[in-house]
Amino acid sequence: MNDQPPPLLPWAPELATPAGAAQGAAPGQARRRAPGFAATTLLALRLAWRQLRSEKARLASAIAGVMFACVLVFMQLGFRSALFDSATALIGAMRGDLFLMHPMTLASFKPEPLPRGRAYQVLAVPEVERAVPVYLAQATWRNPENGTRRAIQLIGVDTDAGVLDFPGLAPLVEQLKRADTVAFDQRSRPEFGAVARLLGERGPFPVEVGNRQVEVVGLIEIGPSFGADGNLVLSDVNFRRVVKERLVAAIDLVAIKLRPGSDILAVQRQLRAILPADAMVLTQAELNAHERRYWEEATPIGFIFAFGSLMGLVVGMVIVYQILFSDIAGHLKEYATLKAMGYSNFYLGRVVLGASLILAVAGFIPGFLLSTFLYDVVGSATFLPLAMDASRATSVFLMIFTMCAVAGLLAMRKLRDANPADMF
Repeated sequence: MNDQPPPLLPWAPELATPAGAAQGAAPGQARRRAPGFAATTLLALRLAWRQLRSEKARLASAIAGVMFACVLVFMQLGFRSALFDSATALIGAMRGDLFLMHPMTLASFKPEPLPRGRAYQVLAVPEVERAVPVYLAQATWRNPENGTRRAIQLIGVDTDAGVLDFPGLAPLVEQLKRADTVAFDQRSRPEFGAVARLLGERGPFPVEVGNRQVEVVGLIEIGPSFGADGNLVLSDVNFRRVVKERLVAAIDLVAIKLRPGSDILAVQRQLRAILPADAMVLTQAELNAHERRYWEEATPIGFIFAFGSLMGLVVGMVIVYQILFSDIAGHLKEYATLKAMGYSNFYLGRVVLGASLILAVAGFIPGFLLSTFLYDVVGSATFLPLAMDASRATSVFLMIFTMCAVAGLLAMRKLRDANPADMF
């Protein structure tokens, strides 16, 4: 006589007793305490998963849409990161505490000449140990295999000064002191020729750079950038032999080494006070930021990659919104039944957001794996530093989750149509 009917769903609100309610229940009458937030959220996720699983074709379409957005964002951010990493590879390899650069220099691959006398002026400060001029220019390289010409970046520096730290450079320091010798960047694009293979077969061999014959004596590793497809390192004397039009008094950068224990910022302020306006005094971090700022603000490339990432998120959000909206519209009577049983719009909203979370995770995992594979493929083809890292993976997942959550919030508006009085 006193048997209670089984609940239609676990934790049905009509059978739950709120915490703190009076314990005046009739003898033998079982009442349950209302479940916590975590328990109801877990139930909402289970309900969302079963609802998504009921339409396998729709679920596959949604996962494919999220995966597409994930891959597009990963690739755009990867290209953007490769742009900055390759553009700052030269600066990152320099071993200097402070640097002098002309204020009108926008990027390292097209510098504005600086008077060489500035390198001697900074030696007046007691904390300065060395001031090493660095020469940057582009010249034509003739492919030793087929004779074609291509622009290559030249980096001229006193190799004994120790201001460059490219892999493979240290064993070549003595050889680069000889007249007309260069070190070739083995990560340069293949259009420059199979220099590494020729060097292994012949040993040091002659090539033509800027209408002058020089000898390749070894290999270093720098990597191409959006401003230069290949690189050569040579002594400052050999640089002036190749770039004959360059005035001896014109340099492009000065790497300053301070004495151990010197206060870098204090010396920077002191140098700014004594140097004229044609020389900026930058730390390595500031020089790196200056290079990045050029590609980010002065060229359309940085904007294009950021815009591509945004478009990927918008396309993915539209796909997820259409899927969730159609799913709610197809189960409107079921949602109305749950409302009639006492479930609130807040709880049903958690079901929709649970579906968004499931789609975000289900689309991110294959998108992450595919993007990692594409990074290897594109990196091998372009010789750009494309590599997956944890911070980018975390950032993209948060973007994808936010994208799906926004789509879920937009689709939740359809729940207002689930009115029990209209449905039955």
